Amino acid sequence: MFAVVDILGQQFKVTENGQYFVPKLNDEPEKDVTFKNVLVLIDESGTKIGSPYIEGATVQAKVLQHLKDDKVIVFKKKRRTGYDKKNGHRQQLTKIEITKIG
Repeated sequence: MFAVVDILGQQFKVTENGQYFVPKLNDEPEKDVTFKNVLVLIDESGTKIGSPYIEGATVQAKVLQHLKDDKVIVFKKKRRTGYDKKNGHRQQLTKIEITKIG
C-alpha cells in the first residue's frame, strides 16, 4: 500500500512506517500532522486516482526533527573580466514518519 501525496508543492511517494525528508513544516517535533492532498492511493482494494485530489483520503505522519540539508555552493564567473562570486546555502528540512494511509 502506498500513496502519492503533495507536501508544500512537492510530490512524494510514501508508504506506511517510511521516513522522509520534506520541506520545512511549521509543526513541533513529536507532533502529528495530516496531509489531505492525496493524488494517488494504491491499496488492496485497487487504485484510486484523484482529479486533482482524492476526496476523503488522508495521510497521517509524525514530525521527528528539523534539520538542514548539505551545503549547496553557487559559483558564478565571467572569463577575462575578473568577475567571480561564490555563494551558498543550506536548505531547511523536516524529517517525518508516515503512521497511517487511508
